[in-house]
Amino acid sequence: MKLKTTIILCSLIGATSAPAVANPIWDIYGGLSFGVGAQTFFMHDDNTTRSAQSFGAMFGVDLPAFRIEAEYNYLNSSDSHASLAFANAYFKMPSTVVKPYLGIGVGMEFGGKNDKYSVDFDTSAAYQGIFGATIDTPALPIKFDIEGRAVYIPDIAKVGDARPDVLHYEGRVKVRYVF
Repeated sequence: MKLKTTIILCSLIGATSAPAVANPIWDIYGGLSFGVGAQTFFMHDDNTTRSAQSFGAMFGVDLPAFRIEAEYNYLNSSDSHASLAFANAYFKMPSTVVKPYLGIGVGMEFGGKNDKYSVDFDTSAAYQGIFGATIDTPALPIKFDIEGRAVYIPDIAKVGDARPDVLHYEGRVKVRYVF
C-alpha cells in the first residue's frame, strides 16, 4: 500500500511541478500607437508646416534580430488628413531590457484631403524611416516602443500643374501586446 501511495504522490507532484515550456523563438503581437509632430506640405515656394498627430494600429512578428509588421496610420494636421498602410521591417540591436532598433517601411497613402488647397489626395506610394527603442516588461506580455519617424509621400495630389510632396515627422509611442 505504501508503494502505491508513494507512486501516486510522486506522479502528482511531477505532473504539477514540471518545468515551464520555453518561449518560442518568435512572438506574434498586435498594438496601438499615438504620435505628435509636424507635417510639411511642399508646393513650389509655398511650403506649409503645421503641427500634426497620428493614430495607428499594427500586427506583426517579433524575431530575435528583426521584426516584421503591417501597420495602419491616420495622419491629421489642421488642414489635411490621410490614411496610410505600411509594411515595416525593423532591425534590432542586441540588448537586455531596452532594445534599440532601426526600421524602414514601404506603403501607400489613400483617402486623404488638404483643406487649404481644396484637393483630394491621389493614392500614392509612401515611405518611412524609423529609429527607436523597445522597453520590455518582464512580468507582462506588453512591450513599449518609443520612436521617432519620418514619413515621405511624393506627388500626393495634382494642384494646377504642381505635384506637391508631404513630409510628416513625429515622436510616437507604441504599446504592443504579445500573444
